Amino acid sequence: MRGFSKAVIAGNLTRDPELRTTPAGANVCSFTVAVNRMYKNSSGEQVEETAYVDCSAWGKSGELIAQYIHKGDPLLVSGRLAQRFWGDKTTGAKRSKLEIVVEDFNFISTNNNGSESRSSSASAKASDATESVSEDEVPDEAGEIDLSEVPF
Repeated sequence: MRGFSKAVIAGNLTRDPELRTTPAGANVCSFTVAVNRMYKNSSGEQVEETAYVDCSAWGKSGELIAQYIHKGDPLLVSGRLAQRFWGDKTTGAKRSKLEIVVEDFNFISTNNNGSESRSSSASAKASDATESVSEDEVPDEAGEIDLSEVPF
């Protein structure tokens, strides 16, 4: 059976994106998104859990993210899961990391009190990084994302 991977996350950047150029001349942007989840534990206490997700965006998508997004800014990304392997330089041990290779992203703007208000009109897809979303397509409230339009 052929596999399928797709991940969609929204959260805040933990650090400024790092834009690098490969020896072959391709641009790649690396960044980490913190995704928070609130739930009540068995004793009824409110608990916040944070997952840190590493992401990489190639080409024009990576350039746009590096140019416009900074530490603490909210971002919605979707893409495929990829596992990278390398050897530790000091111990020689084999290491690996699972990350999202960004295929699509949306900037999320915040209002003055820091809460998310709505998606901005800037958007990019890995296949066409210049595509933008019109104001009519932007949800009025954060979280009003129509998942039926997400290509699963």
